[in-house]
Amino acid sequence: MRNKKGQFIKGTHWRCARKHWDKEWLYDQYVTQRKSAKQIADENGLTENGVIYWIKKHQIETRTMKFIRQNKHWGQVGTDNPMWNKTGELNPNWKGGITKDRQIFYQSQEWKTACSIVWKRDNAKCQRCGILHLTDIPMHIHHIKPFNNKELRANPDNLILLCEVCHRYVHSRKNINGDFIDG
Repeated sequence: MRNKKGQFIKGTHWRCARKHWDKEWLYDQYVTQRKSAKQIADENGLTENGVIYWIKKHQIETRTMKFIRQNKHWGQVGTDNPMWNKTGELNPNWKGGITKDRQIFYQSQEWKTACSIVWKRDNAKCQRCGILHLTDIPMHIHHIKPFNNKELRANPDNLILLCEVCHRYVHSRKNINGDFIDG
């Protein structure tokens, strides 16, 4: 706001005051009415980040993620859920009953036999870090040559047992030497 000489008046702002600038109003919305920052933003034409900024600026205690998750509405459950028991052609994601090669293959006896051979050969331990299967870390069978090589898909010489952590590493950019990857 300016005085008659065109100078700004101390303690005023050049923009019109907004509701969320007022600590009591924001406290009422966020704490008393338990609205989320997103709800406040949507109702008042603001951005969620803008509301969060003012919550912190006014030193209003923010909610913990644990609290947010406990109070979040996760949707309808059971028979109240409109997607309840919608399988096959009733499901909107239905693709006409076409199962991908990978799904069919991983359910085949050929794959189960190959896995048994690899688990026994590798003594149920990760071939990269040596961790035993007895831990809580899941174990994976890894294809050294890619899955799309049909002749080697179930060949135990092309398979290796890795823990989940090492399997992620093998497929990551960190694996600059290409360990356990061929092709």
